[in-house]
Amino acid sequence: MAAPEALKRGLTARHIRWMALGSAIGTGLFMGSAGAIQAAGPAVLLAYIIGGAAVFMVMRALGEMAVRHPVSGSFAQYASRYIGPFAGFLAGWTYTFEMFVVALADVTAFGLYMGFWFPDVERWIWVLAVVFFIAAINLISVKVFGELEFWFSLIKITAIVLMIVGGIAIIVFGLGNQSEGAAGIQNLVSHGGFMPNGLWGLLASFTVVMFAFGGIEVIGITAGEAQNPKKVIPQAINSVPMRILLFYVLTLGVIMSLQPWTTIDGKTSPFVSIFESLGLSGAAHILNVVVITAALSAINADIFGAGRMLRGLAEQGQAPKQFMKLTKSGVPWLTVVTMVTALLLGVVLNAIFPDQIFFFIAALATFATVLVWLMILIAHVRMKREIARESRLPSEFPVPLWPGASYAAIAFILFVIVMIGLVPDSRPAIFVGAVWVVLLALSYRFFVKDAGKRRYELVDETGAIAVQGEPVRPRRRRVR
Repeated sequence: MAAPEALKRGLTARHIRWMALGSAIGTGLFMGSAGAIQAAGPAVLLAYIIGGAAVFMVMRALGEMAVRHPVSGSFAQYASRYIGPFAGFLAGWTYTFEMFVVALADVTAFGLYMGFWFPDVERWIWVLAVVFFIAAINLISVKVFGELEFWFSLIKITAIVLMIVGGIAIIVFGLGNQSEGAAGIQNLVSHGGFMPNGLWGLLASFTVVMFAFGGIEVIGITAGEAQNPKKVIPQAINSVPMRILLFYVLTLGVIMSLQPWTTIDGKTSPFVSIFESLGLSGAAHILNVVVITAALSAINADIFGAGRMLRGLAEQGQAPKQFMKLTKSGVPWLTVVTMVTALLLGVVLNAIFPDQIFFFIAALATFATVLVWLMILIAHVRMKREIARESRLPSEFPVPLWPGASYAAIAFILFVIVMIGLVPDSRPAIFVGAVWVVLLALSYRFFVKDAGKRRYELVDETGAIAVQGEPVRPRRRRVR
């Protein structure tokens, strides 16, 4: 069997670092944080710290595997290799569908944002325009994609930094805001205490907090197109978690200090309030630029991640082989076209059944995020065991505090899944997720051929990349 065409390695360290940072700072922070604040009050800051620590372990596990096996498809191939072919099929298609439903929400949100400036223009026109714009960017070359994502992320991060600086100035100097209870760190404890809804409120907030971090796993997808994956991926992973914790924790801390958390009702973004507190003229217009940029960044990364995942599944025989075809610039064009087509279909469904569609989007995306993370962690544990059992060369980017921290992260993800089922607002995700897993199991049983149900070797004993897609006989385990 001939080796598949190779993806172009056009993503630099700058691209990957900002892509990973920007992918986790989007709708979950700008809009979804209101729900987490309502559930836990100021104690939501603890939830973001704890959740961020768990996400860091997921990233480090993914990073260790990505440095050892820098391939397209990333964690789906790792799950297939170290857990089993169905695990890879489950992880890959779940992530792909997650990217689709999240992108669908983002393109619809883009239409709403543009309606602020152009209320007389039909929403579907903006949706259609942004879908084709992002598709064109993804079809040009991976370098253009990375550059655009860099600037999108830079705008988002700059806006957040300005809000933090301005908010701290208001808190310290009382600039432009003298209303009662509007500014001061005392707001974190003076409205029912730091944990006003008790321990249950804190635990319930994890269902929103962890979804907000969803998408950061795209860094593993970039391994197949990074110019020097063994260098840039560790740099990106090690630099991003602390920044995310600072952006989430510090930003929300400032927001809840500027105004009582009880005034955040979820009807508007908490960021609207901080702009108004800064006393900026035309604050709504500034906010609209930021949220539009966040939506464009998210759609861009979603199409990229889903497309590369489909290619990886095709290499394993778990998706049509046509998904491996590349353009002259090294872009898997059919995966991008497929994603765009799915988005156009989704926009139509959203226009006809808006309430039902968004119910399934929210439910499935929440479940899909933690399911993918669980597959990553389990695959990593299996890889570490195999390395030790077969005396292979040690990893160049090992996870910290092995094995305790890894098992603690798995336990935490399982806890989040349980909480999704216990919290009434997120409970539908469990039922939707169960249906999704059953559908994938049936699809795997009836549509995936024998070649897609075999384990595939990713590296030889020296750590060099082997020909992907070639099945190998399983090694015999040594009798001890």
